[in-house]
Amino acid sequence: MGKRPRGPDRVTLRRRSPLPVWAQIAWRAGLVIGLLLLAVAVHWFERDGLKDTHDGVVDFLDVLYFTSISITTTGYGDIVPVSPSARMFDAFIVTPIRIFFVLIFVGTAYNLVFRRSWDNFRMERIQRNLSDHVIIAGFGTSGSEALDELLALGAPAHNVVVIDTSAEALERPESLGCAVLEADATRDKTLQAVHIERARAMIVSAGRDDTAILITLTARHLAPRLKISVAVRNEDNELLARQAGATTVINPVSFAGLLLAGSTHGAHISDYIADLASSSGRVRLSERDVLDEECGKPLSEITKGLGVRLYRDGVPHGFWEPEAKSLRPGDCIVEILPTAKRERELGKS
Repeated sequence: MGKRPRGPDRVTLRRRSPLPVWAQIAWRAGLVIGLLLLAVAVHWFERDGLKDTHDGVVDFLDVLYFTSISITTTGYGDIVPVSPSARMFDAFIVTPIRIFFVLIFVGTAYNLVFRRSWDNFRMERIQRNLSDHVIIAGFGTSGSEALDELLALGAPAHNVVVIDTSAEALERPESLGCAVLEADATRDKTLQAVHIERARAMIVSAGRDDTAILITLTARHLAPRLKISVAVRNEDNELLARQAGATTVINPVSFAGLLLAGSTHGAHISDYIADLASSSGRVRLSERDVLDEECGKPLSEITKGLGVRLYRDGVPHGFWEPEAKSLRPGDCIVEILPTAKRERELGKS
């Protein structure tokens, strides 16, 4: 097993803002204009409290001028504009320039000080809403396919958290609306940041078996009852992954070999297996607990789909075995169902 990589001391969980960039700029500009108009309105209604040393009359242009230099904290000097054209130039040309300079300083302060506070605030908001979510640790090819399948199965994007050490890899899940965390998933601090103890399931696709097993060990330590699915490439590491706490171990290489071998016994076998594993096909596999009204009935007469296997006390039994002749409370059923797309097609026919 390789050396445990060291990640950053501070992790920031984030999610793409639902507003596009132009909308974010627009509401900020609208806020500035709204505040300016509010100040102008107040000064206009309270214009009797203002004094113009030039002509003694305070009109709307005077109010606009006074508001502009007041908001920008320009102050008053011994040289002031007195003609309408000079004052309008100061209000509409000079003032935006002053604001531009202020924004430069504010932007610098934001990057140095306020950004961390803002990131922490956003992270706390996301964390508060994290519950019954799915965590994907590692966003390579397998992780990306897993995310696509989750979304196709109806999982909301905001209920999926993706962890990876590459900022570039996180761009796609963030654009889809997932919460993302650029950090090392082998560290306790990282998994605690995504509230792994409240997660529904975790998918580990780290690209390296040693890293995947270490992530699984860390996750199992923090969440003893969490469902953890792990992808490993070396068959020798499948037992280690299970010993580390993996609920399900997937070997893409072995699975591909099974499909290839199955295709030699029939042209449609591999197609049907792929169909079962994908939400875009005509059928899908589903796992659920036995219903009360199904207890006592054989697996072949379940009310929802085609039962192919049951688990009793953690032991699998096929539909042909004696245990499948009478279902019991607590049994777990694996069944074949039509996909949602196929069910809609059947409903229309």
